[in-house]
Amino acid sequence: MSSLKRTGFMLTTLCVAMLSLAACGKKENAEKSNSITATTPITGEASTLTERNSLQRLQENLQKNFEKAGLKTKIAAVRPTEIPNMYWVTLENGSPVLASADAKLIFQGDVYQLGGDKLKNMTADLHAVDNKAKLASLDNKDLVIYPATTKTKHVIYVFTDVSCPYCHRLHGHMAEMNSLGIEVRYIAWPRGEQFYPTMHAIWCNPDRKATMEKGFRDEPIPPAPESCHSPVQAQYDLGMNMGVNGTPAIYSQDGHHIGAYMEPADLLKELDAMKK
Repeated sequence: MSSLKRTGFMLTTLCVAMLSLAACGKKENAEKSNSITATTPITGEASTLTERNSLQRLQENLQKNFEKAGLKTKIAAVRPTEIPNMYWVTLENGSPVLASADAKLIFQGDVYQLGGDKLKNMTADLHAVDNKAKLASLDNKDLVIYPATTKTKHVIYVFTDVSCPYCHRLHGHMAEMNSLGIEVRYIAWPRGEQFYPTMHAIWCNPDRKATMEKGFRDEPIPPAPESCHSPVQAQYDLGMNMGVNGTPAIYSQDGHHIGAYMEPADLLKELDAMKK
C-alpha cells in the first residue's frame, strides 16, 4: 500500500483551512497540462489571439516568479476572471490562486462581490468551473452510487470515509435523500493512512455497495487481495486537489462545494436554491 500523499500547495502566509464542525477531519501525520487551456473568459466571450498570447506571457512570467520565490509548483492553466486585473491560475500540484496581471501578486482565499441582493462568492464560482470538469471525468464504475428512488432532481458527489461519524449520520439519511430525488455518488477519501486499508478493501470488493454498508454498520471488512489496484489513491488525490479537508465533503454536479453534514431537507433546499 502506498502512503497517502499530501499534495496540497502550501503558501506560507495564505489560506488557513477551516474545518466545518459537521465534518470529520483529516487524521494524518493533499489536471496536468502545460498549455493555456482556458481560451474563453468566464463571461463566455471568445478569446482573441492577442488575449491568448497575453495569457501565455502571464503564465511564463508567473512561473519565473514562482521559481524565484522557491515555490516548487507548475502552472497548469491561466484564465481571465470577472475580477478586474486578476486571473485564475490552476496548479499541477496544489490549490488554485488568483494572480495580478503583472504577475507580482498572488492571492488564495474568497473574494466577494457587492452590489446585489446578497454577497456573491466569485472565487467559489471559479472553483466550481474546475471542480465540475474533474467530477465529470470520474467513471461511474469507480464510484458507489445510490440513485434517487423518485424522479432525479439533483446529483451530489460526496467524499466519504466509513470511519467518519458524520459520514455515518449522513448515510443514515440515504433513503430519505433518495426519496427526495437526490442521487448520491460516493468518492473514497480516507482521512488518514490508518483508514486507507478499509476504504481500499471496500472499493476492491465485487459487491462494493454491500461492503460499504458493512463499513457504515461498523462490521469487519475482509482485506483486499494483494492483486487489487483500486482507485482510492486517485480519488484521495482528487479530493486534495479540490481542497477537501474533511468528510463528508458534499459537491453539487456543477462543482460547487455545498458543505459537510446536512439534514436532507436542508440539503434539498440548498440544491434547489442553486438551480434558481
